This record gives sequence, C-alpha cells and structure tokens, in this order.
Amino acid sequence: MKRIIAVCGSNAGDKNLSKEILKIAEEVGRLIAGKGGILLCGGLGGIMEAVARGAKEKGGITVGILPYDKSKANRYIDIPIETNLGFYRNYIIVNSADVIIGICGRWGTLNEISMAMALGKPVILISTSKGICELLSKKEILEYFEEKPYIVETPEEAVELAFKIK
Repeated sequence: MKRIIAVCGSNAGDKNLSKEILKIAEEVGRLIAGKGGILLCGGLGGIMEAVARGAKEKGGITVGILPYDKSKANRYIDIPIETNLGFYRNYIIVNSADVIIGICGRWGTLNEISMAMALGKPVILISTSKGICELLSKKEILEYFEEKPYIVETPEEAVELAFKIK
C-alpha cells in the first residue's frame, strides 16, 4: 500500500506566504511523489496548491479533501473529494493520512495539527516555514506538551522522516 502523506498549510491570502515558502511546499510535493507516496491536502490554494504542483511535476497522485464544492479544487488535484463540511473536513484529512507535514499555517493548520496529535498521528513541522509551524517549533512552547511533533528544517528532512516513521 502506498504511503499517504497529508500536507497542511496556509491557504492563499496568508501574508506569510512568500515565494520561498511556496518553494518549500513545492519541494515537499516533488519529494513525496518521487518516493511513490500519495499527497493528501485540503485541495485549495496557497501551500495546498504549491505542494500539489510539486507532486504533479514528478507524476504523483494528489487528493484534495475540499471544504465545499469540488469545483474549487486547484488544478493540480487528481482526486477532488467534496465534503460540504467546511473546516470539519480537517478530521478526514488527518485521519486518512499516515503522516502529516505542516508548512507555515494559521488557524486551520493549527486545527489539523492539534487534531492529528490527539489522534496519535505522526506530525512533522517545518520550522523554517513561518506561521503556526514556526511558532509550534519553539522549545518554550513544546515544553508544555507530553506528546510532541517532529521538528525539521528542510523539505528533504520532512519527507525522509515521513517515510521512516510509523
């Protein structure tokens, strides 16, 4: 069975989404596809579109779990799944994944990360990607939690770890 890796991150419009952060997401997508994994994401813009674009460049399979209408899926999504659940679709994303990688992010990403941690799913945060992932990577924040996400700095570290951990 192929590894299903969810990538959670900022939608279009986040002021933290620079070209550099979108390049991180694209590289994560390329690396997931290059290792034969299936990319799962929220299917919209921003990080979700960048990671799906990267996966498609390497011929990967992309699945988007959409909050509402599947016609809103970005053009790099192969399998758009319409939920009509709004943010409640985050549960489907994290519960369906083997591993979750966080890039940048705001409230929705925080919701996905916390839900994944509560479900006992492995979570990898790219600390150099700004947003909620950078904030949650700080030692002074992590010391309050018994269960902790994995913290990495590069797309390569994130994807390598995503294929190693159970």
